Amino acid sequence: MSAPVIEFEGVTKAFGDREVLNGIDLVVEEHQAVALIGASGSGKSTLLRCADLLLDIDDGDIYLDGEVITDPAVSAVDVRRRLGFVFQAYNLFPHLNVIDNVTLGMRRAGGMSRAEAEDSARRMLARFGLEGRENESSSNLSGGQQQRVAIARAFAARPRAMLLDEVTSALDPELVGEVLRAVRDLKEEGVTMLIATHEMGFAREVADKVGFLHGGRLAEVGPPEQVLEDPQDPNTQKFLRRLLEAGRA
Repeated sequence: MSAPVIEFEGVTKAFGDREVLNGIDLVVEEHQAVALIGASGSGKSTLLRCADLLLDIDDGDIYLDGEVITDPAVSAVDVRRRLGFVFQAYNLFPHLNVIDNVTLGMRRAGGMSRAEAEDSARRMLARFGLEGRENESSSNLSGGQQQRVAIARAFAARPRAMLLDEVTSALDPELVGEVLRAVRDLKEEGVTMLIATHEMGFAREVADKVGFLHGGRLAEVGPPEQVLEDPQDPNTQKFLRRLLEAGRA
């Protein structure tokens, strides 16, 4: 049996006196999409940033393909080459056009030639509905288009897994659907993904496994139909009841 792609083992992280993650154990298997849900401040984004070594953990270990990546001797740059991270705020370079945004990392970090990188970028942009926009300034695109460029950029390097951090939270409601369709395409291709999301319908449709974070702890983990339809933990029940009352479940 192969090792999980990503594994968190007893991961703890605090900011000053505030403990954000408290002993997180979670496994993301090959081709799985795992969705993290929970209230704002529950630790979803922090967990993703720890996986990409953007934040140092205080205790525990994180594994990528069975190798500890939280050892100080491990190169964070090498780890990030193997993980595609999509931020909620796009993080595109506004002074670059679309294709340069997608190819920059492949050329600088991946060592690709410009021609090879641009060929890969054009294929990725076309598959995410952005064919013909390659030479436009990224600042001229809508929020949904910019987020799709960010997804194309992360996926163009063929990462081992994708980390998606609330990729629709900065979007107007009418733009959410186009980004979620792009993520569904990744799921259909079997891409391994760890997704922090506040879209319960999306988690229900795309995720193989849902984890509910509460107070820095992983209160409940299981198939979406179990966690979202028949939660066992009282905190999960309370969270979903509030969403239902607000019309967001």
